[in-house]
Amino acid sequence: MIAFLKGTLVSKSPTEVIIDVNGVGYHANIPLSTFEKLEKQNSPVEILTYLHVREDILQLYGFATEDEREFFRLLMSVSGIGPKMAQGILSGMSTSELRSAITDGNITSLTSISGVGKKTAERIVIELRDKLSKTAAPSSTVIPSGKQLHIRNEAVNALMSLGFQKTSAEKAVATVMKEIPEQQISVEEIIKHALRSAG
Repeated sequence: MIAFLKGTLVSKSPTEVIIDVNGVGYHANIPLSTFEKLEKQNSPVEILTYLHVREDILQLYGFATEDEREFFRLLMSVSGIGPKMAQGILSGMSTSELRSAITDGNITSLTSISGVGKKTAERIVIELRDKLSKTAAPSSTVIPSGKQLHIRNEAVNALMSLGFQKTSAEKAVATVMKEIPEQQISVEEIIKHALRSAG
């Protein structure tokens, strides 16, 4: 079992990273909350990991905090939720928002995440409400407004990785960027809004 990776950040996108660990490049899928905490390319990096093993594939998932990794494991324990959906749920809400929605039984809030239907939301509440423990919620990092084109492209690529068609992703990002105040625009915020609008 791979517990963490410590090395050099070779590349990153809102849904995945490549980390060079002593000459070996590891690819890991990540949620948006982790992406926002990463430093720039070629910087030293350390992420916690979860290795998902199936008969035909090995998939590595990376997280900036133990809270994110623990929530990923909790979501995976829910009937009908696989790693891709768990990653999407963590990209649609912060762990603190998820915790509140689950403990309060807020089905409407959970179904606002793209790909989460009412039955799935109900299963999440029923199966996780009693398992949740108190941990700190991750913070968001706001990207300077001078990188708006870069932010737009990153957001479109992330939405496409999460199942959007390119045209739909571009339209969703353009709509959200008009609604968010310029000083608050970040890839994480854009994708969260787009996922909720598509839900």
